[in-house]
Order: sequence, then C-alpha cells, then structure tokens
Amino acid sequence: MVRFRWRCWAWPRELRQAGILGMNQRNASYILPHNPRQYFARVDDKLLTKQICEQAGIPVPHTLAVLERQGDVRRIAGILGDRAEFVVKPTQGSGGRGILVIAGRTAGGWITSAGEEIRQADMQYHLSAILAGLYSLGGRPDRAVIEERLTRHGALAHVTVGGTPDIRVVVYRNVPAMAMVRLPTVASRGRANLHQGAVAAGIDLSSGRTTGGVCRSRIVDTHPDTHQPIAGIVIPGWQELLAASVRLATRLELGYVGIDFVLDENRGPIVLEANARPGLAIQIANRRGLLHRLRAIDSDALPRLFSVSEATGSARHRWRDRHVLGHASAR
Repeated sequence: MVRFRWRCWAWPRELRQAGILGMNQRNASYILPHNPRQYFARVDDKLLTKQICEQAGIPVPHTLAVLERQGDVRRIAGILGDRAEFVVKPTQGSGGRGILVIAGRTAGGWITSAGEEIRQADMQYHLSAILAGLYSLGGRPDRAVIEERLTRHGALAHVTVGGTPDIRVVVYRNVPAMAMVRLPTVASRGRANLHQGAVAAGIDLSSGRTTGGVCRSRIVDTHPDTHQPIAGIVIPGWQELLAASVRLATRLELGYVGIDFVLDENRGPIVLEANARPGLAIQIANRRGLLHRLRAIDSDALPRLFSVSEATGSARHRWRDRHVLGHASAR
C-alpha cells in the first residue's frame, strides 16, 4: 500500500519534470492567451484556410468542386465526370471525420484508398451527411469540398499502408516547437489518425530526420505492417516545410497552432489544414515534453515578430535530439 501511494505521487512529478504539457495547461496558458477567438474561423473552415494559404503563396491541394446544397449532391455524377481519384472533405470537420479518399473507379461507383467499394448512392448519402453537419464542429450545417488526391512521396512509401502520411508542426509565437509524422496502417484503414491505429514518429527539427515511433501509445521501432524501421527517415523539403509553417502561422495570427502537411511527389510540402487546438499526442511521438520548449520560446521572444529565417533557424539549432523521455514516460 505504501509503495502504491508513492507511485501515485511520483508519476505526476516525473511528468512535470519531463515538461509534459497537459490539456488544461495547454488551454489556459497557451490557447486562450495566444489564439484570439475571432480568428478560429480561419482554421475551423478548411476553405478559408486554403484561401489564406493561396494569398501567401503556400501550396494547397487543388479544389475540384464545392458542394453547398442538396441539389449539388444529386448532380455529383456529372460534377465528378470520369475522375477516378479525389478526396471528399467536410469544410468544418475535425479529427479526420468525414474524409473520404477515392483511389479508383468501378462500373457503379468508386474504390476508396482502403479498398472499399463506394456506390453512387453511398457517395450521395455521405455528401448529404456532410451538408447536414454530421461531421462538423458543433453539428452546424456544412459544405463539402472535393480536392485533388495528392501523390504520396516515395520517401515514406516503405512505412505507409493504404493512404498518405501527414506531417504536423506545432508553431508557438511563430517559432516551430515540435513536429511528427503520422503513418497509416492496416488498422487505421489507410488513414493517418492516431486514435485509429496509425503510427506516430517524432521528427528532429534540426535535421528533419525521424527519431522513433509510437503506435497505440506503445513504443515501436518498425512499422507494424511493413516491418520497416521508422527512425532515421529524412523528410524531403524539410526547410521549405518549416518555412511554410511559420508563414502560415503568421498569416493566421494564431500564437499556438498545429499545421498539417502532406508530401507530394511532384509539388513537395502541401498544407492540408491548420488547427487552433492541436492535440498533445505529439509529445508521445517525440518521447519528450513540449512545455520546456514553449517556455524557452517565451524567454527568447522579442517585441517584434520573428522573420521566417529567424524562426526556422531558432528551431533548427535549438531543438536537437535530446532530453528524450524514458520508456516508462512514453507508455
């Protein structure tokens, strides 16, 4: 009994010493003071985020169509024509909900990236559900956007199954603080969602090299399906990606933001979306806490905004691969 009580007290203390940022502290100390509520729409609406990116010259997926009314749903066959690859998204969705990745056609419909057949009636039902707000924040009526399907970069093909990996960068006060790559698996049905079984690997901001992996809160060294090593992969276009994350954070005017990218084989880093309330699993992926980094950025902050080169340079030289949490802290 005494040992059990000691462990209960020691565990929170160990997390604090490791700089683990909890949800309450994230909300009270970083989201509320640094993310003005009136700017949340800039990231909660994916079409608005794309417009901001385009104005800043930041690459985004090409928009093929926007559906706003049920009449648009009835005309979906004519809107899509003979297109065999595309992505359907709710403009106000979150957590990957409602996203449908189409990888091919059949006689009566389409095939998803996970190999499932979607008939035209199924597609119409899904689009109607998006417009009704089934996947939107707060259940509000929504729009459906149809985008090009990006070409997965070959550098991550050996640790990806079914879908396309994405890269998240958390930017604080216009300085990159932490990054990870999310790798689809069979369990996640080709999606890069950690709660569905995708693998998360931390990225060393200094080099753009992956540092390790976690799957369902367990440390892994290889991809569970391909059995290929996760650590040591160099992310192509890393400097360009970091610079784009800083430029977008500046345009969004959000002090604490997560920005998600996809690496396209032909176009390089492409912004998928941004999040004013980024999750905290990035700490597990990196096996270290975020709090120390946020406090270090606060201590370096100047009255003026960092330039893009200053921000990316600060991140690359400061956040080297150190202070890794022990295995007990990562579990």
